[in-house]
Amino acid sequence: MDHQKFPQPPAFSKQLDDWLRSKHPKTIAGLIEASGEKSFAMVFLVLMAIPALPIPTGGITHIFEVIVILLALELVAGRRTIWLPKRWLARPLGKTMETKSIPYLVRKIRWLEKYTRPRLSGLLADRNYLRLVGVLVVILTVGAFISPPFSGLDTIPSIGVVLIALGLILEDIIVFVGGLATGIVGIGVEIALGAGAITAFRHFF
Repeated sequence: MDHQKFPQPPAFSKQLDDWLRSKHPKTIAGLIEASGEKSFAMVFLVLMAIPALPIPTGGITHIFEVIVILLALELVAGRRTIWLPKRWLARPLGKTMETKSIPYLVRKIRWLEKYTRPRLSGLLADRNYLRLVGVLVVILTVGAFISPPFSGLDTIPSIGVVLIALGLILEDIIVFVGGLATGIVGIGVEIALGAGAITAFRHFF
């Protein structure tokens, strides 16, 4: 008996690249529309990609981090669809995002997809698991937000959020755990350096 073969959906990296190359507006609303049921994870991924990269941002990272924190709190509250003010939804992602951050992200995701596969993908339907994801994203994003300017300390917690989002999108718990571990290391580094700075300040003054 012949079994009908159904085409496999395109890889996530290709979906993201196709959206980037399309004529659709490169706004937060456009990103949400392109990502469907994984809209929370997609927005976390793309918005936190900027602070995760060692490139000049002109302070725009704080705006994106505030949006991510708000959306993560919505996830904690049990929402399954994104709500944002219309003004925020219409905000362009910016040339840096379109020409540098997202293309770089596409290349890295394409490489990662070679080594990932669905593991414990059923967790994506678990509301409590998604609430936990929201809590973790809030903690790591706040850590990135409060890091000293021009210190580069926001990079590691931001990478943690990016990997957590990829774990959701690729439905791979291993990637999720890797993101959690990375984020914890980043927060630990911030705390250690902050404590060292306070000790030095007290020593001299």
